[in-house]
Amino acid sequence: MDAVKRYFRSPAAVLGLVLLLIVVGMAISAGYFYPRDPLALAGRPLIWPFANPRFLLGTDNSGRDIAAQVFYGARISLLIGGVATLIAVTIGILVGALAGYYGGWIDNILMRITEAFQTLPNFVLLLVLVAVFGSTLATVTIAVGIVSWPAPARLTRAEFLSLRSREFVQAGRTLGMRDTQLILREILPNALPPVIVYAGVVMAVAILLESALAFLRLSDANVASWGNLIGLGRDVLRVQWYVSAIPGVAILITVLAVSLVGQGLNDALNPRLKQR
Repeated sequence: MDAVKRYFRSPAAVLGLVLLLIVVGMAISAGYFYPRDPLALAGRPLIWPFANPRFLLGTDNSGRDIAAQVFYGARISLLIGGVATLIAVTIGILVGALAGYYGGWIDNILMRITEAFQTLPNFVLLLVLVAVFGSTLATVTIAVGIVSWPAPARLTRAEFLSLRSREFVQAGRTLGMRDTQLILREILPNALPPVIVYAGVVMAVAILLESALAFLRLSDANVASWGNLIGLGRDVLRVQWYVSAIPGVAILITVLAVSLVGQGLNDALNPRLKQR
């Protein structure tokens, strides 16, 4: 309860939660408001927003309802962002915890692997993975998670290096606690707050990476995503700019919401801030 109270003391965190709930509500209610296939033709092409009551946000180049694609695109963005973040943070915590706790040759090997992944920019490595394994939704999600784990790993390692010599860890060793108990029960809970905050960054970047792939027509073209819609709009950007602008605003709001929620969770869960 104390963590919940601390969270709701922050106006920015509350704003982020409200925005995120709106996006989640769009994803959940997409099938209710738009039961038809969002990629099916609905009217004449390039109707401006609010010009026709049937199409509040207008239609795209092919005559498909933009509002339907935005609602269904919320599902795709949240799915890819959530699953990719879970993959990246899980791998990052595992690698960072082992490297930071044991140190020595284990740390050297794991950090060299991490640096090897960081040699190439995330997007370049993502393009390679998609080119090799295909551009299905599952492949893109896993690929985004794989290219995003090095930063959480380094952050987790830094936290473990600073915590492994603390008094409560030494007391646990004196009491005969095993390494797994020390890692999971004593160190990890204290190392998690900054990782939780960064998870929001990972999720935001994951959404942007998928949108960039879709914009380049390298993501799954059979799903309604914000990136695909932005890509369609680039052909008519000078005259019908709304086709790209509307999903762009949706991405902006979602990324902002995730970032604010992550910061709010850090303020609420960080044990170093409890007494402030």
